[in-house]
Amino acid sequence: MRKAIGLTFIIYIFFISGCTGIGPQTVARDRFDYVTSISESWKRQTLLNLLKTRYVDAPVYMDVTSVINQYAVEGQLQFGLSWTDGTNGQTLGGGGKFTDRPTVTYSPLMGEQFTRSMISPIPIPGILFLLQAGYPADYVLRICVQTINGVRNGTGMKMMAHNGDPEFYELLALMRSLQGKGGMGMRVVSKNDRSAVAMFFRPSSDPAIAEDISRVKKILGLSQDFQVFQVVYGSFPKNDTEIAILSRSMLQVMVEYASYVDVPDSDVAEGRVSATRHLDPEFESRFPPLIHVQNDMSEPDDAHVSVNYRDRWFWIDDREDLSKRSFYFLMLLFSLTERGERQGAPIVTVPTN
Repeated sequence: MRKAIGLTFIIYIFFISGCTGIGPQTVARDRFDYVTSISESWKRQTLLNLLKTRYVDAPVYMDVTSVINQYAVEGQLQFGLSWTDGTNGQTLGGGGKFTDRPTVTYSPLMGEQFTRSMISPIPIPGILFLLQAGYPADYVLRICVQTINGVRNGTGMKMMAHNGDPEFYELLALMRSLQGKGGMGMRVVSKNDRSAVAMFFRPSSDPAIAEDISRVKKILGLSQDFQVFQVVYGSFPKNDTEIAILSRSMLQVMVEYASYVDVPDSDVAEGRVSATRHLDPEFESRFPPLIHVQNDMSEPDDAHVSVNYRDRWFWIDDREDLSKRSFYFLMLLFSLTERGERQGAPIVTVPTN
C-alpha cells in the first residue's frame, strides 16, 4: 500500500514539475478574465467621471497600459532506501510550489495633451461616419453637435443653458427620416488634392422624401439646385453649397450627460450641486433624456454599472436599455478623440512553459 501511494506521488510531482506545459491551459482563462476586469473598470471609471463632472469636480482617467502574468511551477522529490537490523526501511518525501505573479501597469492621463483632447472638438469625419454606420442621425447630432449652419442645439451647461432653436430639433427629425429612407448619405471626395467629407441628398421620385430634402436645405440655407455639399468644421458656412458643423468637445458631451444624473435633494438644497435637468414633457416624449443614473445609500442588486461616490451608490439599471445604449455610445465617443499620449494596447503575456 505504501509503495502504491509513493508511486502515485512520484508521478504527480513529475507531472507538475514540467512533464506538461501550463501555458496553453491558462490562455483562455486569463485572456477573458482580464478582458472582463478591464472592461468593468472602464465602465466604472466613466460613470465616476460623469459624477465628478456633475459635482464640478475634475475628471481623472487612469489607463491600463500593460498586463503581465507569470507562472512558475516547481517540484522536488526525495527518495531514500536504508537497511537496518535486517529490516527494510524506506523514506519518501516531496514538495511542490505554484506561483502566480500578475503585474498591472497604470498610466494616469494628464497634462497639456490630455487637456487638449478633452476640450478639442470631436472630429467631423468621425461624426459623419457614425451616421454612415447606421447610428440614428437625431441621436448622434443631438449629442455631438452644437450648431449646424448656425442653427443651435440646446445645452444643459449651467452657465450657458438654453433650449436651442426649434428648427434644430425639426432638422434632427427630418434627417433621421431621410436616413431611414435612404435619402441622404456620406462620401469622401477629393478637392485640391485633399480628401474631404461630403453629405449628399439622393434625388427621389417619392414626394415625401423630396419634401423632406427641400425642408432640410431650407433650414440650413442650402442651394436647392445642389445635391452634394462639403462638410466643414465651423459656426457658419461661407456659401450655400457648404455645411458647417460646430461639434462639441468631449468635456461638453460629459457635461450634457451629467446634467441628467439624479442627485440627492439634500445636496441640491445645500448648494453642493445644481438640480437635475428636467425637459418639457412634450419635448421629452420626442427626445428622451440622454441617460438615467439613479442613486441610493444602498448598493444596487441589478446594475449595469455602479460606483460609490460621496458615500452614496450611483448606478445605471441593467433593465434600462436606452440608458445602457447611451452609456455605451459615450464610451465609444472617447475612441474618436486622443486622451493622452499614444500608448500600446493592454497586453497579456503568459510564458508557455
